[in-house]
Amino acid sequence: MQKTALLVFLVAGLAGCASTPAPGTYGSFVQAPVATDDKAMADDVVKKLAVLYPPAKTRFNLQHATPDAFGIAMVTTLRAKGYAVAEVKPGAQVPALAAGEQSLAYILDQPLDAGLYRVTILVNSQTLSRVYQSAGGAVTPAGAWVRKE
Repeated sequence: MQKTALLVFLVAGLAGCASTPAPGTYGSFVQAPVATDDKAMADDVVKKLAVLYPPAKTRFNLQHATPDAFGIAMVTTLRAKGYAVAEVKPGAQVPALAAGEQSLAYILDQPLDAGLYRVTILVNSQTLSRVYQSAGGAVTPAGAWVRKE
């Protein structure tokens, strides 16, 4: 009986690890964002996306609303670079992907302290992450991009 219960809890725990994040887990989770930091990080994200996904040939379908400064800056920069971006209105259902579209979501948080930011971009099933450091009124990358497929 105890082995069965343990096995059930183990399987349930593994299933939780394998599931995709809920839509409410995307977006910016920075408590006191700085607009210049958001813009600099968004520009760097778009620069990396341009290396992996060609502008004018890629259409991104956002998987969540982007009401925060980082999301707005990223969408604006993506469009300026030539990407087609389908946005989601707050509270609206995310439309299904059409042929050739790439799903796009992001998470911006501060994992350690107020001087560090972590940006995670999710394109389809691939994840890109980078840590940034804010010091002296400017934000700079604190490491290389990490790509998980």
